[in-house]
Amino acid sequence: MSGYAKTFVLMAAMTALFMGLGGLLGGTSGAVIALMVAAAMNLFTYWNSDRAVLSMTGAREVSEATAPGLVRMVHGLADGAGMPRPKVFIIDSDQPNAFATGRNPQNAAVAATAGLLRRLTPEEIAGVMAHELAHIRNHDTLIMTITATFAGAISMLANFALFFGNRERTGGLIGTLVLMVLAPMAAGLVQMAISRSREYEADRIGAEISGDPMGLADALRKIESIAKGIDNVQAERNPALAHMFIINPLHAHAHDALFSTHPKTANRIAALEAMTAKPRASAQQSSIPRVGVGRRRSQGPWA
Repeated sequence: MSGYAKTFVLMAAMTALFMGLGGLLGGTSGAVIALMVAAAMNLFTYWNSDRAVLSMTGAREVSEATAPGLVRMVHGLADGAGMPRPKVFIIDSDQPNAFATGRNPQNAAVAATAGLLRRLTPEEIAGVMAHELAHIRNHDTLIMTITATFAGAISMLANFALFFGNRERTGGLIGTLVLMVLAPMAAGLVQMAISRSREYEADRIGAEISGDPMGLADALRKIESIAKGIDNVQAERNPALAHMFIINPLHAHAHDALFSTHPKTANRIAALEAMTAKPRASAQQSSIPRVGVGRRRSQGPWA
């Protein structure tokens, strides 16, 4: 099943959970009100999420004058993929990592940590930036906003159940309390499953944008190895941002556990390695420009 199909199935499950919970509470009026409130909250977040996230991570915008190597690479990859050029930011963190944000491709930004630029080769950096561009092109921010809306509405309905719910429908006080705990948990699990599915899809499309699956595979392997020993202070202060990074920046979810927002890195690398077995155009034939990539470590002014 493709990443898009998995996302559709998971979002359908979120919708079914929401509607089922509304039915248990004795009608649709409360469900509609909760959904409207949650939608309004998430709509505000959607329009302002990029500025909020960049501010929370302490990211600073860079240009060709201040970080010519990185900016030209991102612009070249975006041009080759037929995408609008996103704004480029650098985060002053020694942990190698990166993320994308923005409500659509016309209002998007990519951010890389200083540690990523210092510790990875240009080829690996290009793979990471292509992955983040894939998130933008796939409208993943929109997808995650929609799922957040449903998750917020489900949590709100579960809380309403204690005061306004039909106890006969929910099985009395004990049933209502169980519902309050399990419904938001189930919504959170679906939300995390969607996030994990989007990571696989971004890896695949990012490898196509860069034209080099192994560049991204090498980057994932290196980032995970190095990040284990370096704290990402900004992410630790705001753990809700963890799902946005290419590799989980927190140290609490090192494995592919039930509550992890990221797939196991070894599985992602295996999927990328499988792509190298498929015929693909050479660097000279590819329509994607190979901007600033190569096996040697860059001597350019990345940060």
